[in-house]
Amino acid sequence: MSRSAVFLDEMGVGPLWRLRQGAAPEAVDVVAEAAVEMDVAVAAPVAEAVDVVIEVVTEVAAESVAEVRAEAPVAVAATPVPAAAPDDTAWFDDAPPPPPPPPPAKQLSDTDIAALDWEGLTAAVAKCARCDLCKTRKGVVMGRGDRQGAWLMLASSPSRLEEREGRALPGEQGKLLDNMLKAIAVDAGHDVYITHLLKCRPLDEAGQERLPTEAESDACRPYFDRELALLQPCTIVTLGSMAAAGINPGEKPVRGKMRQLGKASLVATFHPEMLLQDETGKAKAGAWADLCLAKSTHGD
Repeated sequence: MSRSAVFLDEMGVGPLWRLRQGAAPEAVDVVAEAAVEMDVAVAAPVAEAVDVVIEVVTEVAAESVAEVRAEAPVAVAATPVPAAAPDDTAWFDDAPPPPPPPPPAKQLSDTDIAALDWEGLTAAVAKCARCDLCKTRKGVVMGRGDRQGAWLMLASSPSRLEEREGRALPGEQGKLLDNMLKAIAVDAGHDVYITHLLKCRPLDEAGQERLPTEAESDACRPYFDRELALLQPCTIVTLGSMAAAGINPGEKPVRGKMRQLGKASLVATFHPEMLLQDETGKAKAGAWADLCLAKSTHGD
């Protein structure tokens, strides 16, 4: 159906009939005359209707286009990037090389350690890699207490609890030691320094605590020697058999007997952990005697 036929059908105007070929001349003339009259009668209304429809369609189309333009995002013209040639790989050569890995921390010599102050010593212990314990440790345990104290309490190596706390003799062990010192009129908060011969906890392949090897003890000894030189205590009390044996390698320690380490008096006693497990009271009685011995020689 043509466009004109659609408009005529919408307005209720019937189709125009045309004579087929072979019709009688008279009929042709009659029909032709009627058709001319109908065309004349219908042409003006049809033309007006077509103009109205076209105007309405044009307005609707213009409004739709305006709405679409208002809602459509503004396109930003992208700057064209010239494509590289298929075989162009020169930019790989121009790219800067990745930064080199940071160098390992410099390990201080024994002479370097012997010249450190307290702050430098603490920093050196924290990043020490002088033995393989640095590969298994979860933290180091530096000494704590009064750095001008006249009393030095010395253990062998940190326990699991000490490694986790980052503090020598924490918890019940520390409380017991404080009470023991208080019993001989020593202020644990102002006149005592507590440390270990080793600053890391020795572990075996199964992750269990073990005795330190000779190489580990030798590697860590400069740190303790520097602590001792900075502290300059009058009395040293070793806590446990390993500390008593380790402070003077090759010398068999004897409890109940005073020894010398430089200008300091040296007395061996039990570790507070052992005293906490003592159900008979014999170890506690022995520790009391050891502390009384240390007190009697303190300052001589």
